[in-house]
Amino acid sequence: MADGHESDSGLKHNISETGDVEKQAVGTSVEPPDVHHVVADRLARKLSARQVQMIAIGGTIGTGLFLGTGKSLATGGPASMLISYLIVGCIVFLTMLALGEMAAFIPIAGSFCTFAGRFVDDAFGFALTWNYWFNDAVSTAADLVALQLVFEYWNTNCPGWALSIIFWAVLVAANIITVAAYGELEYWLSLLKVVTIVIFILLGIAVNAGGNTAHHYIGGSNWYIGDAPFVGGIGGFASVFVTASFAYGGTESIAITAGETKNPTKNLPRVVKNVFWRILLFYVISVLLIGLNVPYNTHGLSSKSSSTSPFTLVFQMAGSTAAGSFINAVIMTSVISAGNHALFAGTRLLYTLAIDGHAPRFFGILNRNQVPWVAVVTTSIVSGALFGISFIGAGQAWTWLQNIVGVSNQLSWIAIGIASLRFRAGLAKQGKTHLLPFRNWTYPWGPWASVFLNSFLVLIQGWSCFSPTFSGVDFVSYYIELPIMLVMFVGWKLIKRTRFVGLTDMDLETDVYEVQPGEIDLESRPGWKGKVRKVLRWLF
Repeated sequence: MADGHESDSGLKHNISETGDVEKQAVGTSVEPPDVHHVVADRLARKLSARQVQMIAIGGTIGTGLFLGTGKSLATGGPASMLISYLIVGCIVFLTMLALGEMAAFIPIAGSFCTFAGRFVDDAFGFALTWNYWFNDAVSTAADLVALQLVFEYWNTNCPGWALSIIFWAVLVAANIITVAAYGELEYWLSLLKVVTIVIFILLGIAVNAGGNTAHHYIGGSNWYIGDAPFVGGIGGFASVFVTASFAYGGTESIAITAGETKNPTKNLPRVVKNVFWRILLFYVISVLLIGLNVPYNTHGLSSKSSSTSPFTLVFQMAGSTAAGSFINAVIMTSVISAGNHALFAGTRLLYTLAIDGHAPRFFGILNRNQVPWVAVVTTSIVSGALFGISFIGAGQAWTWLQNIVGVSNQLSWIAIGIASLRFRAGLAKQGKTHLLPFRNWTYPWGPWASVFLNSFLVLIQGWSCFSPTFSGVDFVSYYIELPIMLVMFVGWKLIKRTRFVGLTDMDLETDVYEVQPGEIDLESRPGWKGKVRKVLRWLF
């Protein structure tokens, strides 16, 4: 990997004696134009294993859990919410195993978006990458809108949009300076969220057992009030899936950090195997406690103008106003963390679009710290513009953005499953399966299950927009991603006349990671020190 140095203009880099400056920045090849071999390993590997583990948690525990569970509970009821989060959690687990296998072999910033182009069809990679870049831009905007909703808890005269703009500027600065600054900020914000979740679980159990302001044992009584435990029938149940997909969204984007992760062949498999189980545990227990303690018809859980976090409500039930303010402040930091992660992922994908020739080349320009600063600025501007729709009503805007992101996440999981099937077939055809540093033990049934289950959810989760009356706006938010991605795929295929990649022609050499001198796996060292490091890594 080349080291980048900023020139006086701040735009170009002297990467090697023989390489053209701009071509090196965007990974251009000197091979014929019909040969698709892209060198994408140009970013600085400055994210430590400690940071990568926490970023994986931070990318998932965020707005969807702290705020989205309120909407899930109000529209689907406690049973629908729990079942949906369990099903989507299992789907994401299968997807992450498939992605981890590919990312450990070829750890680049484009991750599954690049894999879709290399292993399936360049047009497929084009459509998926632009779709997921827009997903991250929308996610950042959704987090900025969510910040307003959470801030309304204190009923101050300070406008929520002003606070969102301030934190938007902070996120841009953290992402444009150096990846180390992003990693350290995300680490501490994520650690705070993990500690808060643990406190919430303990407090939620106490509240349910009678440690609440009414000194009343709650138990499972909230599962039998009104229309509970299944609210809204099949439409309510189906609609929770898109909310759950939004909540779990970001798990797959941890692979995007692969291009800036130290010793990725060791660290990424650990992230895939360990972190997801912790996240699934956090989600399932949290969702169960929310369904037990908070009635689905609680005022303010989900409306066009507001959305109250059920986490805040549980802390209030413990009898402390200060506790409610504390958890609400923590939720604000989680929203900032989620926005930070989404902005990071979006900028790396725009960088990937540039080096793959799917976007203007200047988006691939790096600064002296090897950060794609043009991509950061562009993605931030788009997110800021999307944030502007919150003026129609923050609660309604957040619901629409959440639906768009949820469906986009599911389309990405489908693409990961397809790319995984093609990747393993190509490895087998070329006799390279034995080179895998990490193997997906669910292959081939795991990727197939991911593809079929996600496809089914994409089609049925918009049921609520047809019943009891048709809602055109909701229909668009549920299904707009489908025709857009199809048009982009077909359009690029017709314009560039791309072909499906043959198994023998599949590029399984470019960007394959080789362990660098000085990269030592400290956990594999003999003795008690190695064991202690392994335990600490699992915990933190």
